[in-house]
Amino acid sequence: MLSHKKSLDILRKTDALLEGHFVLSSGLHSSKYVQCAKLLSFPKKAEKICKSLSKKIKKKFKKFDLILAPAMGGIIIGYEIGRLLNKETIFCERVKSKFRLRRGFNIRKGSKVLIVEDVITTGKSSMECAQLVKKLKASVIGFASIIDRSTKKTLKIKMKIVSHLKINVPTFKLKNLPKELKSIPITKPGSRFIK
Repeated sequence: MLSHKKSLDILRKTDALLEGHFVLSSGLHSSKYVQCAKLLSFPKKAEKICKSLSKKIKKKFKKFDLILAPAMGGIIIGYEIGRLLNKETIFCERVKSKFRLRRGFNIRKGSKVLIVEDVITTGKSSMECAQLVKKLKASVIGFASIIDRSTKKTLKIKMKIVSHLKINVPTFKLKNLPKELKSIPITKPGSRFIK
């Protein structure tokens, strides 16, 4: 498995770990942003991280039927983890701001589903995926992500998250921004804001 230091080196070398003033998909503000799409544009480097994550998933979750990933960020990671674990992998996407299955994807009643994401901050997208799974009378066995940057205060997920890397980066509500963030122009890099 890759060490914390080697993993951070890969994120920096691929420009996947950005610094500035970001509004995350959750609406929270942060001085750091993990853009996994940049990591995934280097398949050999991403493969090392995905292999490490797949080993952790295999250790934690002995039996499940399907991987569900939220679009956009989770699609490639879901596919790669599915390939490594030899599991069917599908994705859900937003239709009128709600996650839906499209493209002929289906979750069979009674299926055990693992939700795989690129980055978890509050777990809002993951929980929306979980609601979709429940609505289809299947069960979520757990959550996995390349990066877990959640805190106990902000996390909406009550189950354990299996992640390749846990990064502690403070997040702030707009009304509680520190002075140093207020002076930096805001960037909104996530896909939730795309109409």
